[in-house]
Amino acid sequence: MSNRDMKPKLSDLRKSYEKGTLDFSHVSNNPLHLFQKWFFEAEETDAIDEANAMSLTTLGDDGFPRARVVLLKDFSEEGFVFFTNYNSEKGKSILNHSKVGLSFYWPSLERQIIIKGEAEKLLAEKSDQYFDSRPRGSQIGAHVSPQSEVIPDRKFLEDLQTSFEKKFKNIKIPRPDHWGGILVRPYEIEFWQGRPNRLHDRICCYFDGIDWKSKRLAP
Repeated sequence: MSNRDMKPKLSDLRKSYEKGTLDFSHVSNNPLHLFQKWFFEAEETDAIDEANAMSLTTLGDDGFPRARVVLLKDFSEEGFVFFTNYNSEKGKSILNHSKVGLSFYWPSLERQIIIKGEAEKLLAEKSDQYFDSRPRGSQIGAHVSPQSEVIPDRKFLEDLQTSFEKKFKNIKIPRPDHWGGILVRPYEIEFWQGRPNRLHDRICCYFDGIDWKSKRLAP
């Protein structure tokens, strides 16, 4: 039997979603409250390794959207925070096209959250506070990697790492100017709860400039 014959038929892969429901009463007047509830439930679920892993979608100068997984490091009434190299591809995309998308998918809970927002640099003092809390190896890594640039080989990074380890030996490592936080201020948050027969619950919350409003969407 060939490997091709052993592959599952993708059209036959399906499951029934039956773990929860979603209604307007769950959203209240602020979708961030429901986000917090869902996030902490995901964090406490053994089946989820990194509840704070989220997909970030940006628009590049070439006109193509690009998605990659980053880690949520804070959230509040202001929005959602992650950290990156500002000179990376995603950093440059954000500075040129501030409208971004975030999404969380927690399959063991049959839940998804999709966010539209405006991205901006986090205040420098807040980036400093987070940088100071990182392990020294991660701090050095922020200095070492010219993120998204072409490099000759792995040794290039290892040599730079050795160089910076010597440079910062026995001293406090400063945050590099090109590295810091990004704050995404949300103006739309959609909550998705899987339901049987593909009749999923979808509630979209949007900010009208004054208050948060919500509407139910067809699955």
